[in-house]
Amino acid sequence: MAVVEADGLQALVAETFLAAGCAEAEAGQVAASLVLANLSGHDSHGVARVPRYLEWIGERTIRPGNGVEVIRETPVISVLDGQYGFGQVVAPQAIAIAIEKCRTNGLSAVALKNAGHVGRVGEWAEMAADAGFVSIHHVNAPQSLLVAPFGAISARFSTAPYACGVPREDGDHLILDFATSVVAEGKVLVASQGGKALPDNALVSEDGTIGGDPRYLYGDYEPDGPRSYHNGKGAIRAMGDHKGSGLAFMVELLGGSLTGTGAPDPERPVWANGMFSVLVDPKVLNPDGFFPTDVSRYLSYYKTAQPIEPGGAVLAPGEPERQTRVVRRRDGVPIPDGTWSAIRTAASSQGLATDRIDAIVMAP
Repeated sequence: MAVVEADGLQALVAETFLAAGCAEAEAGQVAASLVLANLSGHDSHGVARVPRYLEWIGERTIRPGNGVEVIRETPVISVLDGQYGFGQVVAPQAIAIAIEKCRTNGLSAVALKNAGHVGRVGEWAEMAADAGFVSIHHVNAPQSLLVAPFGAISARFSTAPYACGVPREDGDHLILDFATSVVAEGKVLVASQGGKALPDNALVSEDGTIGGDPRYLYGDYEPDGPRSYHNGKGAIRAMGDHKGSGLAFMVELLGGSLTGTGAPDPERPVWANGMFSVLVDPKVLNPDGFFPTDVSRYLSYYKTAQPIEPGGAVLAPGEPERQTRVVRRRDGVPIPDGTWSAIRTAASSQGLATDRIDAIVMAP
């Protein structure tokens, strides 16, 4: 396990994308978002994605330099085309548009289609919360057939992420962010590279065996070789049995069909994310201030629940991420050996010197 200093890691990733042809601001923005995911404990959406993003740049699945194009809009709605730009660039552009409309009207919705991988969706809920707005986000990836519906073996869903944010002026925002599958595909990737093992109910094989072996999804692979779900015959399982499967279905329709990206379709020619986001100004709904007061009251009551384990804690949405950021900022970002090897190879392929790469690894 390599442990890497966060600022150095961000600089390395930015240099890698800069060398791959990205503009300096764009490379920095993508790097900051990926490292923030690692700092938040969402390693599946962090720097493990760097080699895959470089592949996608080469394939024109990600198209550096592209931003959102407004397709149509009303005072409260914008339909946007991400033009396959980096998700970490076009998603915040979309949310910024939604924020401005919400400031004016108290309510807004944005439908973003054809985005590159938007990363940790909770980041966009945090962005809306920083502006003072409640938000709900639905994301799909129509070409990523990864997840089997409840009662099935065959993949028919993407991981269909869902996020929701509640702002707090007198405390930390409440941010809920999860894939509607038992695990995100990135967690399977990290596990396959020697990272945290998957739960034993995460995957289903082609013969219906339930387990946590990444080969159910990827097929056979070399330790330092590429991973592709196209090579496996199994799938990730939907979370929460029929309830999670039903939520995933609706996220596919809202994030995919409603945005114009499309619901899952193995024939779609180019990989993309779709994202449908709704923002609400609580001060318009509750001008007397009931909402923030009641959120604080309920959060305090919620935290008094007795933990199952002695000395344990009952955590609110967003709290694990904040705690992890403190620890990893102080102690460094842990990266499984397989993931670090893939990042080193990717950075070297763009001309970065090996000693420059290894310099950011912290001493044991």
